[in-house]
Amino acid sequence: MMITQQDQAIDLLRTRGMMRLSEFLRAGITAATIGRMVRAGHLNRLSRGIYQLPDAPLDFNHSLAEAAKRVPAGVVCLTSALAYHELTDQLPRAVWMAIGTNGWTPKPRWPALRIVRFTDALLTDDVITVPIEKVPVKVFGVAKTVADCFRHRRKIGHAVALEGLQQALLQRKATPAEIARHAARGGVATIIQPYLEALTANA
Repeated sequence: MMITQQDQAIDLLRTRGMMRLSEFLRAGITAATIGRMVRAGHLNRLSRGIYQLPDAPLDFNHSLAEAAKRVPAGVVCLTSALAYHELTDQLPRAVWMAIGTNGWTPKPRWPALRIVRFTDALLTDDVITVPIEKVPVKVFGVAKTVADCFRHRRKIGHAVALEGLQQALLQRKATPAEIARHAARGGVATIIQPYLEALTANA
């Protein structure tokens, strides 16, 4: 029995959850096939060049999976990482993504992205990969995220950074030593230390 390009595309999406047009092309599936599938309702076009099956279950963190597809080298950071780790009540209107200092800046499409440039050392430090809708999504760990929020407090707001620190300690998702270590690497040790001392004084 001959397998059609449409069958191939559906099988791939059932395995991977979400795909870029370039990934279909590498698998030998033409843009014309994808276009016909979208018109027939067999595929959903999430944004330019990104596709998903119509019956795919949507995760609460769907926007993170889509952002990871749009920016494969990026890492979810700052308020978006806080929200993923359940350390803030903030619901970011855009997905915060860290990229390298010389990384390609994606065009403003949906989902909205807020791009922050990190040095290579800070971009690769304490990165975890989590599956969201079968898409591998890179997110900074809790302690690194809290330290980064203090580094970029002018972008996200000092109150958000402080909330992240408080919740990380309260929920025991990071130790004071872990947070202090990442703060030192990011050059904000002297800024975060008084808050760490105040929050752990009676612990």
